[in-house]
Amino acid sequence: MAEFDKQKKAIAVKYDKEQGDAPVVLASGKGQIAEQIIKAAREAGLEITQDADLAELLAKIPVGMEIPVELYQAVAEVLSFVYRVNKRQQP
Repeated sequence: MAEFDKQKKAIAVKYDKEQGDAPVVLASGKGQIAEQIIKAAREAGLEITQDADLAELLAKIPVGMEIPVELYQAVAEVLSFVYRVNKRQQP
């Protein structure tokens, strides 16, 4: 998940190697919708990262679509961070 504050935007991204070759945009919104996405992520215990540039780029991708190859590296770095955090939190 990436978010930033100018006009708050939030984008939820999921990667499941069994369902596709690239991460998919699950949810995207700004303002109140962004707040709802962030709230839902926090309630689900998901890690949230802030990256204004990445959020701006991901916000242009329609929900349900795979991210383009040009964003693989940036999204991979975010997902890697999330996986490391989640692994540290496991008992």
